[in-house]
Amino acid sequence: MEARLNVMASPVAAKAIKHLIAAGRALAESTLPPATRELVMLRASQINGCAGCIDMHTKEATASGESAVRLHLVAAWREAKVFTDAERAALELAEQGTRIADAAGGVPDEVWANAAKYYDQDQLADLVMQISVINAFNRGNVITQQPAGDYQAGQLH
Repeated sequence: MEARLNVMASPVAAKAIKHLIAAGRALAESTLPPATRELVMLRASQINGCAGCIDMHTKEATASGESAVRLHLVAAWREAKVFTDAERAALELAEQGTRIADAAGGVPDEVWANAAKYYDQDQLADLVMQISVINAFNRGNVITQQPAGDYQAGQLH
């Protein structure tokens, strides 16, 4: 499979992507647990059908010590016993923030309140931005049909 477009060939698009990558690197400095960040990025990528980001974040999570069981169960996190309450709150916020067009009122107050029980204001801000950045990457990759499977852990970090 070949990508429809090499966005890096466009000077303006390449500059924008470099800023998205920089945003992702900045978010790595968050006090959010790294496992939570990877789980959130994986779940949003699953919802959006972004093979490239699923490839990347499963490999990055594995390289960071995440278990295969937890990674396999992210898509069914509600029924899985392997996630903490805080991780569940983050995954729910990620789902609601990713599926924002599916709900007339956006992210429900109870989803926000649940996340706020586990994360402080800085972490909530970081979580919101992490969800936003991964959705931007997902959309660009899906629109241009970026192929997946060749990513190596650490390649973009």
